[in-house]
Amino acid sequence: MSWRDAEREYVDAVIGDTPLGRLFEDAAARNANRPAQQYKGGVYDRSLTGAALSAATPGEFRPLSYAELRTIVRRLSAGFRTLGVERGDRVAIFSATRMEWAQSDFALLSAGAVVTTVYTGSSPEQVHYLLDDPDADGVVVENQTLLERVLAVEDDLDLEFLVSIDDLEGYDDRDDILTLGEVYDRGEAAFDREAYETRLAETDLDDLASLIYTSGTTGQPKGVQLTHGNFRANVNGVRKRFGPRPDRADDVPTLDAESVAVSYLPLAHVFERTAGHFVMFATGACVVYAESPDTLKEDFGAVEPTTATSVPRVYETIYDTIREEAQTSSVTARLFEWATDVGIAYQQADSPGPVLRAQRAIADRLVFSSVRDALGGNLELLISGGGSLSAELCRLYHAMGLPIYEGYGLTETAPVVSTNPPDAVKIGTIGLPLSNVEVTVDETVVDQAAFTDDPGAVGELLVRGPNVTQGYWNDPAATRRAFTDDAPGGPADASTGRWFRTGDIIHIRPDGYLEFRDRLKQLIVLSTGKNVAPGPLEDAFAASEVVDQAMVVGDGEKFVGALLVPNEEHIRSWADEDGIELPASSQAMCDDERVRAYVQREVDRINEDFQAHETIKQFELVPREFTEENDMLTPTMKKKRRVIVDRFEDRIDRMYASA
Repeated sequence: MSWRDAEREYVDAVIGDTPLGRLFEDAAARNANRPAQQYKGGVYDRSLTGAALSAATPGEFRPLSYAELRTIVRRLSAGFRTLGVERGDRVAIFSATRMEWAQSDFALLSAGAVVTTVYTGSSPEQVHYLLDDPDADGVVVENQTLLERVLAVEDDLDLEFLVSIDDLEGYDDRDDILTLGEVYDRGEAAFDREAYETRLAETDLDDLASLIYTSGTTGQPKGVQLTHGNFRANVNGVRKRFGPRPDRADDVPTLDAESVAVSYLPLAHVFERTAGHFVMFATGACVVYAESPDTLKEDFGAVEPTTATSVPRVYETIYDTIREEAQTSSVTARLFEWATDVGIAYQQADSPGPVLRAQRAIADRLVFSSVRDALGGNLELLISGGGSLSAELCRLYHAMGLPIYEGYGLTETAPVVSTNPPDAVKIGTIGLPLSNVEVTVDETVVDQAAFTDDPGAVGELLVRGPNVTQGYWNDPAATRRAFTDDAPGGPADASTGRWFRTGDIIHIRPDGYLEFRDRLKQLIVLSTGKNVAPGPLEDAFAASEVVDQAMVVGDGEKFVGALLVPNEEHIRSWADEDGIELPASSQAMCDDERVRAYVQREVDRINEDFQAHETIKQFELVPREFTEENDMLTPTMKKKRRVIVDRFEDRIDRMYASA
């Protein structure tokens, strides 16, 4: 039996057709004495500390068992019911990723609520929209700062309660403002096991579980309706792909009850919500909550995780840190480069000979083992999603013994459509569709002449399956536009449903693996009629020492241009070594012709791997990194292209002034 057949036929106690509250209860029963969560001391002023939690030592992680977590979820569920939460009520969670986010999520779902999400970086206007559009009945905020942001816009909202995860001061005059600890206390007094079980039994797979708002890169965020069945189907598909199937060899990494995952991506986004939350707890894994994205290296070292989910930008940042720290220790830049070259050659070889095996062993002893140890020493399986991962960067991670399995998904598909299987990873692809997901492409929406080198089919990816959303909240027009009843694979029927239009250009290879090309709306059409996908060009800079970030432009122009954010620290180090005195300001450094000549050599290197019409002919250096804080990245670290173009319009105009 092939691994694909084994995946389709695999069943175990994790796979099922239960809604999310029952999924959690069943997992807690199977793993009652195992660690479910770990939380770091000294980071938050947790209101649950005392009755529900023991305080963790500052800087150290304390475990919470599944039995303890179950008690907290049950008490909070009953507590929310005392606040008036009923089946179908919308309750928002407005918090960074932390242990209480997960606890509140399961508690609200078990109480029958629909959980809506708000990113912590949302402005007051965005907060108002994200609470008003779903007509939220209540909101769980992280702390006093976020509470104040809600209170600033509450006048025309219909909120019945506000709950703060952290302790509060100064709201004694508001009966509708409580702490999560107070909700727990109310639930402890009110909890009735029979009533709780009845509510779980009354929840159907077709019931709405969550409204997750799109990042708004192409307009006003839309509320994606995801049911218990959508999430459940995705958990099942991921379990079949990564679970401990009996057909697997011992050296194939899996997700199981022994797994320890670090969680730091926004739980407000569907990627972490499913992959780092629902999947992990269904599996019986232990989820450890990092203090922040800035403390990942320290936190990885402390908890020694076996797995983590992340987005390409974070993997780029981690690699940059690895390279810089390695080169400032006993490892020289030349040795690090040699080791990575050897690792890539070993990883790509069908049958490495004795010389390559010996070189790989030396590289591992001198370089790679220390890299793995710095990240805890136990990482077996890294998942990448939420954007396109550079194939070069992925190979570098595999070379270091830190395999990244890239996947693909959307909010509307709950989210996973495809992932690379641990049994047969193919770097440069986004893997194979999950066994319960169907895909095809609409080839009519792209110029096929631009993809003649791609054997297989290229077009807009269409998806259908039990994980696909029923549509957008209060937006029937957008829902109609997002689906089609017909596709190259044939018309939809009652048993399989409509096809969802992803808006992404995907290459389906003859072997069934998918390759991401770009967003359909981001495809650049030059004035010559040539089509250029900006994603691969931008990804090619991911492992660059010289360029930190890149955004390709040129729609309607004669040639491709790029806005490049230089790695200022590296460039100043290069200049010092070459005896070049650079201007002190970042802007002046970007305008320095010697710097431009140095960056040009890197652009020329990147261009070698692309066709002539795809290559970057002109570029402008910009001194500001694209970040969420300056509104040039979404919370999931995707570029807000329209914002970036507006910010650097003068630079783009200068690129094309003489064209």
